[in-house]
Amino acid sequence: MKIILAKDAGYCFGVRDAVNKAYEIADKFGEVYMLGDIVHNENVVRDLESNGVKVVSELDQIPDNKPVLFRAHGTPKDVWDSAHKENMNIIDATCPLVHEIHHEVRALHKEGRKIIIIGDHGHDEVIGIASQIPDPIIVSSIEEAKALRKTKKAGVVSQSTQTIENVQDIINVLMTKVFDLRFVNTICYPTKRNQEQIKELSVNTDMMIIIGSFTSANSKRLTELSLSKNKKTFQVTCAADIDSKWFENKISTLGISAGASTPDWIIESVIKKVKEITKTTSKEIIYE
Repeated sequence: MKIILAKDAGYCFGVRDAVNKAYEIADKFGEVYMLGDIVHNENVVRDLESNGVKVVSELDQIPDNKPVLFRAHGTPKDVWDSAHKENMNIIDATCPLVHEIHHEVRALHKEGRKIIIIGDHGHDEVIGIASQIPDPIIVSSIEEAKALRKTKKAGVVSQSTQTIENVQDIINVLMTKVFDLRFVNTICYPTKRNQEQIKELSVNTDMMIIIGSFTSANSKRLTELSLSKNKKTFQVTCAADIDSKWFENKISTLGISAGASTPDWIIESVIKKVKEITKTTSKEIIYE
C-alpha cells in the first residue's frame, strides 16, 4: 500500500513555538502556569503536565514568583491587563499571526466600523479577538449571517483556522447586508496550505486519515473538508484509535494529514501502526 503524507500535516510554526517555549520555561523555573490548555490536544497537554506545565482557570491560582504562559490561541485583553497590574511574569506564546488579527480588528474599529468576526462561538482564539474591541458580532455560519440586520459600515476578520469555503460563503451573504464592507483575510497561511493539500489528497487516494483531537475545531474542520471529497475519511487522536477493519477491503493508496495541534511523534506513531496493520515496508511519500 502507498502511504502519502501531506507535507504540512501537524504543528504550524505558532503552535510548535508555543509548545517548545512551555517546555523551556518549565525547565527554567521548575513550573509554568497557563489559563487553559496550550493547544487543543490532550496527548500534548498530558506530556507538558508531566514536565511541570500546569493548567489553572484563574490568575490568582498561580503561586507567587511563578510565570504565567499566555497560549498560542491568544488571551483576552482583560486577562492581560490583570496580569500586568499584578506585575506577573508573563511569557507570551501567542502565535504572531493571532497578534496580527488583534491589530487588524482594532484598526478596523478605529475606522468606525462595526466588527464582525467569522469564527466558532466559544473558541479561545475567537474570545481573544472579540476582547480587543467593544460589542463585536461573531458569525459562524451562513444562517447566522443571513439573520444579521443591514449595516452601513462594517469590518470583517476571521478566526485563523476557518476554511476558505466557509469564510467565502459568509462574506457573500455579508455583501448583501453591508453597504461599506471591508474584509481582512486573516486565515493563516499554514491553514490554507494544509487545507489545499487535503483537498487534493482526498480525491487522489482510496482512504484518508486525519490526525487530531476531537476538542480541536481545526482538526474537525479538516476532517469535514476531507469527508466532502472522500467518504472513506477517518479522524483519529492517536495510533490507538486506528481500526484494522478499515483496511479489510483493498486499499491501494492512503492519504494522511493532521491538525495544527498534532505533534510529529503522534503522526509518526500513526504511520507506524498503519504499516504494521497493512504490512507496508516502503517509506511514505511526502505530498507537497
